[in-house]
Amino acid sequence: MDPADVARFSAQAAQWWDPKGPFAPLHRFNPARLKFVRDRAAEHFQRDVKARAPFDGLSLIDIGCGGGLIAEPMRRMGFDVTAIDASSENIGTARAHAEQVGLDIAYRAATVEQMVEAGAGPFDVVLTMEVIEHVADPESFIRACSRLIKPGGLMIVATLNRTLKGLLLGKVAAEYVLRWVPAGTHDWRQFLKPEELRAMLDGEPLSVTGPYGLAYDPLNDRWSEGDDVGVNYMMMATRDA
Repeated sequence: MDPADVARFSAQAAQWWDPKGPFAPLHRFNPARLKFVRDRAAEHFQRDVKARAPFDGLSLIDIGCGGGLIAEPMRRMGFDVTAIDASSENIGTARAHAEQVGLDIAYRAATVEQMVEAGAGPFDVVLTMEVIEHVADPESFIRACSRLIKPGGLMIVATLNRTLKGLLLGKVAAEYVLRWVPAGTHDWRQFLKPEELRAMLDGEPLSVTGPYGLAYDPLNDRWSEGDDVGVNYMMMATRDA
């Protein structure tokens, strides 16, 4: 991880669960992300999303989990969840919140490379959401993530696109106009184009699909999946069984 980014998020760790704090945009963004993960995982593993815990018996790792905004709902859906972050402050916040709401999530302050070296997993589902644009070596990072996928499992990556629209909306508007996130949160030069992400996984035993767009509707103040991949998008990779 980029040390400056780790320090920035660590300084804000106590505010992860404040829906009006610096992570307010993620709270608004989360329903669309969760729906995408739930629906793709249900389709892949042939699970009924209407069941009480549709993913019971499946394992999931949330890489770069922050304060646990994704890990907690994934656990409620039935996944056996491991969640890691390079910031021990983030992990402390996430662990404390999970204990308060009675969720058993295996939180660890670690990098994905450390998890691979320790022989962790493999996992049925690997998530890395809005993380890769903050790492120093994205190709090494995403390859390490992919090696935690169980045969027949899947990985979902969410990030921002290095386009002019991505610069204007994902960086300038989000940080300096709308002030959704603190100034300096993102470096547009670290945004990745979908074809670059696909190329980084070339040679791995994976089938890569996407990009799938996530777009913001200012009139209804909500995010939803769509065809526009100019700013936020997701990619999905499945490992050969």
